[in-house]
Amino acid sequence: MFEIINPENIVYQKPRLLRDVAMHYCPGCSHSTIHKLLAEVIEEMGLEEQTIGISPVGCAVFAYKYIDIDWQEAAHGRAPALATAVKRLNPAKMVFTYQGDGDLAAIGTAETIHAANRGENIVIVFVNNAIYGMTGGQMAPTTLLGMPTSTCPYGRDVALNGYPLKISNLLAQLEGTCYVTRQSVETVPAVKKSKKALRLAFENSMAGKGTSVVEFVSTCASGWKQSPEKANKWMQENMFPFYPLGDLKNI
Repeated sequence: MFEIINPENIVYQKPRLLRDVAMHYCPGCSHSTIHKLLAEVIEEMGLEEQTIGISPVGCAVFAYKYIDIDWQEAAHGRAPALATAVKRLNPAKMVFTYQGDGDLAAIGTAETIHAANRGENIVIVFVNNAIYGMTGGQMAPTTLLGMPTSTCPYGRDVALNGYPLKISNLLAQLEGTCYVTRQSVETVPAVKKSKKALRLAFENSMAGKGTSVVEFVSTCASGWKQSPEKANKWMQENMFPFYPLGDLKNI
């Protein structure tokens, strides 16, 4: 029998901040992994009592059931506006939003851009799966050209629907953002990079450097009508070329 030697005496276990409840996300959904990373980073930074999450409408509307921190619910798309108020009233708190692409890049475009332009000391966690996952798989601002959804069954057409919106690229151009990055969680190396990105974003917020944006290019296996394995492959082959991973801005 082989003995596993752990020189750092690290105990590998579920983060303490993840509540022992079943998640409602579909099999293969990226949300659960991102939740785990958030819980780990908050716990490792010792911010359990200082963190306030803002969750609007969308697949992550029940995020408060899974991560054991203080939460505020926001109206659809309004999370950055609410986060602005929470952070300004509680400047010592770590405040982050958790938003999907329909929420952040469509209904909440104005709130997102203006909060970032003001340089609010918050973290915006942006889950981009190029579809409205919760409400039936409709086309989102981030839906790729030619990508079919329930509202564009023959694929997104430029003449009818316009181009996909690279919202993180726009946010990176604003003076108020200090860190804008695009990551994923479909492989172990990607998960490790994503965790480092979240930690840096949280550190920036606590240091008062401005707005940090961490985008996760993600899958929606059920909305895409694919198995989790095929969804990951489709994301790698189609999403990554249009939404390339890596830092867009880091000052």
